[in-house]
Amino acid sequence: MFGVLATGPLQAAFGEPVEKLYNETLRPQFHFTAKKGWLNDPNGLVFYKGDYHLFFQHIPVPGTVGGQIWGHAVSRDLVHWEQLANAIDRDRHGPIWSGSAVVDWQNTAGLAKGSDKTLIAIYTCAGGQSPESKGEPFTQCLAYSNDRGRSWTKYENNPVLQQITSENRDPKVIWYEPTHKWILVLYKTGHTFGLFSSPDLKTWSPLHDLEIPDGAECPDIFEMPLNGKASDRRWIITSANGRYTIGQFDGAKFTKESGPHRVDWGKNFYAVQTFSDIPKNDGRRIQIAWMAWAKYPNMPFDQQMSFPCELTLHSFPEGPRICRQPVKEIALLHCAKHSSKNQVLRPGDNLLAGLNGELFDIQAEIDLDQAAEIGFKLRGEDVRYSVVEQKLSCLGQSAPINSVANHLKLRILLDRTSLEVFANDGRASLSSCFVPDPSNRSLAIYARAGPCRVRSLSVWELRSAWAKN
Repeated sequence: MFGVLATGPLQAAFGEPVEKLYNETLRPQFHFTAKKGWLNDPNGLVFYKGDYHLFFQHIPVPGTVGGQIWGHAVSRDLVHWEQLANAIDRDRHGPIWSGSAVVDWQNTAGLAKGSDKTLIAIYTCAGGQSPESKGEPFTQCLAYSNDRGRSWTKYENNPVLQQITSENRDPKVIWYEPTHKWILVLYKTGHTFGLFSSPDLKTWSPLHDLEIPDGAECPDIFEMPLNGKASDRRWIITSANGRYTIGQFDGAKFTKESGPHRVDWGKNFYAVQTFSDIPKNDGRRIQIAWMAWAKYPNMPFDQQMSFPCELTLHSFPEGPRICRQPVKEIALLHCAKHSSKNQVLRPGDNLLAGLNGELFDIQAEIDLDQAAEIGFKLRGEDVRYSVVEQKLSCLGQSAPINSVANHLKLRILLDRTSLEVFANDGRASLSSCFVPDPSNRSLAIYARAGPCRVRSLSVWELRSAWAKN
């Protein structure tokens, strides 16, 4: 039997009542948002000494002339975030556009002071995009921190990479151990990206260009094991829209094997980036996207991040492909669990009758049997799978996904303004935002034109990440 969990007064982080902080009508409750102002691309994702650092494109005061700076938040668990002081402010070189961050474990840049390793951020200065940078080009600059990212100093000899094309931008930096060099991938123009190398993060030499059809902006580069085997690995390059190319990389040249491929089909999924320096004993490849251009009427904040997802690489009949699923830390927010097993779901039935709310983690395994369509209706919005078309749809977007032996797995994260749907262990996902009808908090699961069997259904109510446990 499904019921509704009764909860007492919630308290927000920092000890203030949740009614006063992070509980506006359309404030996401487990997706990161800036306290106030505009937010877009996730930048500088890096892990150091227990902190996950999330920098982000930020305009703290709407309408501010001069463009973006880097906002900054940290988390110990990828779920609960604390927004810190803004990290990197615009200057005469331009507004601070997208980039990345790394830990300089070997002090290759020679900027270390004190006992902590130096965190290095490399970012685009968008020359000409602010009054103070009028006439300046787009260049790549460096800033560093010797206090675990709490304060940042701009390198005195910026820029470290001069303009190559008119709006070259979004540098992603990694350490390539076999050659003891830093590697940088940079968006140049059109569908062209450039690879560079450096011994010290301050002087860069070109390697080669790479064309990524249907890809532009915000590149990322990383290595992944295939099917979890450390001895069988592939390199991945992604672009802003999440399209990814699979290949090999030897420190000098990326050789394409397949792609670009698509992993997310939602309407709000852009500027993807993965964390650097995740410890080897963890080993996950964790990605965050900007859930781009969603609407938040009359809110003090604007835009949200996706929930962090773990990427894995698996073999399929069509070749290696990425799967993405919510990180396991979502369980930190699990409250009441409602479950059902081996239930026949006929047209007109609803195993979720009586369950209402805003925040849920839903997992289902369904034998499609005779149904032509199965789905969920969540706060009035459909997550629908067409058995005939082998297509999953949500909020006006669709993803092709084949059932396996007439069986389908679904994972759904429902927040106040977003639906993130993952099919067949993350083989395809749809990340989309919506503005809900505040009076509709109902949930339903349905079958049409024939029965199906719900092999298992688990629905966790979620507490707010902004609330004290």
